[in-house]
Amino acid sequence: MAEDISKETTELAFEVVELAKSSGKIKKGTNEVTKAIEKQTAKLVLVASDVNPAEIVMHLPLLAKEKDIPCITTATKEELGAAAGLGVGTSSIAVIEEGDAKEQLKKVLESLK
Repeated sequence: MAEDISKETTELAFEVVELAKSSGKIKKGTNEVTKAIEKQTAKLVLVASDVNPAEIVMHLPLLAKEKDIPCITTATKEELGAAAGLGVGTSSIAVIEEGDAKEQLKKVLESLK
């Protein structure tokens, strides 16, 4: 899927999601994230690596790369769901508006370069 990244970058990406959830805008779930990538409204995409079957989210990193949107593969759906403030896991998240997470998003994007 997406390239391997450091633990710090992953944690920073979760922080971006948490801040964007309360002060900006995020999309959750494969369908919403796919639409956000296609419309090029996503600034950062996070995909869970434990989605079963993997085919459900396989297209997201490829589509994100095609549209030049940074994509991070994270450990679990539960972690992703928790970052998004959900009681359940989610396969993917797209940050649409970073809100108060501007600095953190900049750091994540720089560490991905």
